[in-house]
Amino acid sequence: MKKLIASWQRSVLISILTVGIVSCVTMPISDMPSKNFGHRVKFLVMHFTAIDYQKSVHALVDEGGLSAHYLIPESNDPSYPNDSLEILKLVDEDKRAWHAGNSVWQGRSELNDSSIGIEIVNVPECHFDSEAQTTSEHGENRLCVFPDYDPKQIELLIALSKDILARNPDISPTRVVGHADIAPARKNDPGPRFPWFELYQAGIGAWYDNDTFEQYWQRFNQYQPNIGLIQSALRAYGYNVLETGIRDEQTRNAISAFQMHFLPWQVTGKADSKTAAAIFALLDKYFNKKAKTLMARYIEEQVPQTKENKVVKHGQVDEVFPMQQRSTRQLVNDRKRFKAYQGRGQIQLTSQGAAQADIYVNGQKLNITQPFAPDESYEYSLKRRTRDGMNTLRVDNILPQGSELKVTIPTPVLVDNSASYQNRFKQVDDLIEQDVKNGFPGAVLLVMQNGEIIKRSAYGDARKYADGGELLPSPQKMRTDTLFDIASNTKMFATNLALMKLVSEGKLDVNAPIEQYMPDYQGGGRDTRLVRDLLTHTAGYAPQVRFFTPDNGVSKSLYSQNPQRTDQLLLNRVPFAMGRNVKAVYSDTDYMLLGMLVERLTGMGLDAYVEHQIYQPLGLTNTLFNPLLKGRAKAEFAATEIQGNSRGGRVSFDNMREYVLQGEVHDEKAFYSLGGVAGHAGLFSTVDDLAVLGQLLLNGGGYGQTQIFDEAVLQQFIKPEERDDSYGLGWRRAGHGQSKWHFGPYASAQAYGHTGWTGTVSVIDPKYDLAIFLLTNARHSKVQEDDSGHVEFAGKTFETGKYGSVISLVYEAVLNGK
Repeated sequence: MKKLIASWQRSVLISILTVGIVSCVTMPISDMPSKNFGHRVKFLVMHFTAIDYQKSVHALVDEGGLSAHYLIPESNDPSYPNDSLEILKLVDEDKRAWHAGNSVWQGRSELNDSSIGIEIVNVPECHFDSEAQTTSEHGENRLCVFPDYDPKQIELLIALSKDILARNPDISPTRVVGHADIAPARKNDPGPRFPWFELYQAGIGAWYDNDTFEQYWQRFNQYQPNIGLIQSALRAYGYNVLETGIRDEQTRNAISAFQMHFLPWQVTGKADSKTAAAIFALLDKYFNKKAKTLMARYIEEQVPQTKENKVVKHGQVDEVFPMQQRSTRQLVNDRKRFKAYQGRGQIQLTSQGAAQADIYVNGQKLNITQPFAPDESYEYSLKRRTRDGMNTLRVDNILPQGSELKVTIPTPVLVDNSASYQNRFKQVDDLIEQDVKNGFPGAVLLVMQNGEIIKRSAYGDARKYADGGELLPSPQKMRTDTLFDIASNTKMFATNLALMKLVSEGKLDVNAPIEQYMPDYQGGGRDTRLVRDLLTHTAGYAPQVRFFTPDNGVSKSLYSQNPQRTDQLLLNRVPFAMGRNVKAVYSDTDYMLLGMLVERLTGMGLDAYVEHQIYQPLGLTNTLFNPLLKGRAKAEFAATEIQGNSRGGRVSFDNMREYVLQGEVHDEKAFYSLGGVAGHAGLFSTVDDLAVLGQLLLNGGGYGQTQIFDEAVLQQFIKPEERDDSYGLGWRRAGHGQSKWHFGPYASAQAYGHTGWTGTVSVIDPKYDLAIFLLTNARHSKVQEDDSGHVEFAGKTFETGKYGSVISLVYEAVLNGK
């Protein structure tokens, strides 16, 4: 029986083999080699294990979840069992080893698919500062001590690498890289002690020529390339760096990785002239066309831009007549409109070859001295010709033919006429003074209409409480020139004014994607968000992220009390709470990003930009960020919270202030996480400085001879949103009465403004040529808790602290004329 079964099994096996042989023989396959193919392996990646031999074997061979193609042990490693070193092959080269992880080089990603990885036993000692808030491999809060590599180990590595390169012709010199090169945000291996130059001398990998390096260094010492050019050069060589124009975290990491590879004697993460020279010397040698293109850009960027900039206007009318751009409709030429107030205004005429001209204001011909002297300027008062609102200008009969006349009419400036209206605002005074008598801390109110300040008064105290919460024996009285933390009014009077200026200058399109201006704003649908979405609070962000504490309600990974880290989190880590344009949700995150956008577009800090480019040209010296750091004294400021940010001892987090806040921004995100300068909060000002900014807005963008933005841009920003007319671009609007708590019941549908958490409110009403600024220190009061557990500052329970009632009484005083 057994013989029969065995005979049957042999028969079956023979039949199977016969079928297989016949099948192979009869398959119609012939070789026709194509010239169009490539090799799988493109890169050779060097690693250190950071652990000894036995632990490396466990991680790479047993059950660590990682692997590499080769492992090279180290001499004198107690955990290595053999007497002599040998190369250990862990994964066949035609198979995929898991060594590179999330990686990018020369535009290729996921390099496990196209690389050979060599792990070298080498054990650095790395430590993080116990206070560190970042886990960057190259951060200032990380300390690493890197040991030298074993010479025998390197001898084996060179032999192995040469063998690999001989079998894989697509691994060019610039494709022999370290783990840090392909993943600089995550890795720092093989470290600064790895002998890259020794490998290069053996024919493995890339290095620059010293003469070329020196030539570039000498040149870059004369004129340092900007950071954007260095970012582009790093990317051209292979690093996954986006050009952002700032030294951000991705750039610091990439530069550190580059320096460990090519400048191991100075790993600083800073783009100095030597680093730039090394990058360009490598490009010159291995990517010459790219080097030439980038050097052409470098040369162009050395020369000041000669392209024609937008002409700076020195008034609302700053025009040469006859006008150069002429219409075929004759009666629209050589005419302009301008804003003025009755009995005020002046005109300046400058002859450009003109001897005479007829000039009409509101249809009345001006009596002016003629003939004009060549190239002379003349000033004339318009107080007998002007009226409130829009006025007309016409220029005719400029002689001799071909001559020109420049006409300048400044924009109206404020005049102080508050003494004439002392009795008109009695009801307002009574309300605020009664609140102060009942415990409200203090306020300053300014009202302006038709270019006049008609009300300016201070009430109560700027500071009532000492550190610890006890009443001061002698409170600090409120003054009309007291500076206030205007909180979210920062969004309008810093960030929005800056954005409006940039739009007017053609540097910003609010309908463009955010990533057009901040290329590192990426991931999770960020590429679909427009600048407009941030302005209208429809990008999908939650109201806020409390970066300053790990207990922020979102994720501990979003904790930051470091401005650079916070910026990085804002760019690509803060999650969306909902989809784009689902609904408007007022969010500080939106304006933090807009503040960063201003910085990217201008190359200046937000504070430097608005202080030097907006406030100073207007003559404003009391509107600024971080005032205590700029020489101002605490006594100049209205105090806010009594016990720091503790809400009367109910809140606690690291580094929290517990003293009376005075001259320091209250907002926790701005103070702790963004260094006091943020797009959503941090600005301090006085009512008089805000009055100038209010008149700037009522004038359509100019004040005196200074033009900050165009009237058309202002109209773009205050225009009601289609879905909700209580919003413009950033500005809050009275609309059709949705915000009576802010604007009161009498504001026109055109009125716009904002509020601030500390107790500040602004109202700009173009219909009545009116602006109201009520600045209070409502939060400088005890915190109380009701039966339901709701916590509120006592100051916010008063009518003055609720805004609407004061605004209503101001409107009544203005409209009723009493």
